[in-house]
Amino acid sequence: MDQQIPYWILIVVALPSGLLAWLSMYWIRRSANRWGLVDKPNNRKVHTEPTPMGGGLGIWLAVMVTFSAATVILLADDLFAAWIPASITPYLDGFREQLGSLWVLLLSGTILMVLGLIDDIRGLSWKLRLTVQCLVALACVMSQQWYLTAFIPFKIITILGSVFWIVMLINSFNMLDNMDAASAGVAVISSLMLVLYIIIPGATSEGPQIFVAGFLMVFVGALLGFLWHNRPPARIFMGDAGSYFVGFCIAIATLLATYTDFEGSGVHAIMAPVIIMAVPIYDLITVMVIRIVEGRSLFKPDKSHFSHRLVELGLSRGRAVLTMYLTTATTGLAAILLQQVNLLGAILIILMTFCVLSLIAILENAARRRSKTDLGD
Repeated sequence: MDQQIPYWILIVVALPSGLLAWLSMYWIRRSANRWGLVDKPNNRKVHTEPTPMGGGLGIWLAVMVTFSAATVILLADDLFAAWIPASITPYLDGFREQLGSLWVLLLSGTILMVLGLIDDIRGLSWKLRLTVQCLVALACVMSQQWYLTAFIPFKIITILGSVFWIVMLINSFNMLDNMDAASAGVAVISSLMLVLYIIIPGATSEGPQIFVAGFLMVFVGALLGFLWHNRPPARIFMGDAGSYFVGFCIAIATLLATYTDFEGSGVHAIMAPVIIMAVPIYDLITVMVIRIVEGRSLFKPDKSHFSHRLVELGLSRGRAVLTMYLTTATTGLAAILLQQVNLLGAILIILMTFCVLSLIAILENAARRRSKTDLGD
């Protein structure tokens, strides 16, 4: 790697958000009952004790405070000049140029966090939630031109595809939030895989994408601070406030990242974000298929998720979540190779990802059939 690029800053920026999230969770856990942020057990949930679910508020707070402090430092760098390492000084002007887009992202994420928080406290109809998600996504795509890297000649298709991608990932991570450390852990791994992809020299003519990588690492830090409290047995859940914010931030980061050049030989690398996000997307699609086949509402929560199906295979909850982690890491590492191979290699990587998920689906389906047969007997 190019030694002139301050890769060490990617570790440093994760520390304050991680510490803030870790500390804020103690306060939120004590206050959750007073705020009405308590998840009570029922027949579709795996936990047996009432649990605070304001973790998303802590994740959001850690990210917002970290970037607020960074914004102050960037806008008043004369006051902080003595504290800014010389190795990152050449990047400051570029960071300042990105501040407007950064705050559009953060404020849009805040709207979705508040939407989820209200849903956590009092419940909202799926129609209202989906409408707000679509409107926020459309506003971001149209105002900031945050488009999918797909090289589609028809702009309307690119816009609609970008909005669909954002809303899909919001709901994918929301659906993954059904077992201790599941959604946040998958979010950490997929974010780290995306960071690795975009900082590898030679991926595009733009070079390593430090701004997007830095944003993701602040985000990863906040998630790790939360995971300390969310590890089994979880003492706090992220709730819809967290899963909406997490899904949105990751979705926008995948749009901000550049995966290949249009005129380059590695156009197939546009599949990288799909493969990196294979596990959340797999969970969303398979849950939808199961609900349709069984004649149930697409929007009614149940126990047909990836993690639940792994438990039906005989895995413990901890091992089910670990399996999700390993699958996410496997597909993520495969995606990183996309820019390093030719078209044939890319096809093999895509087929490998499909085969891994298909194998899991076959095993899960066998377990579900056996479970239904046992119930019938």
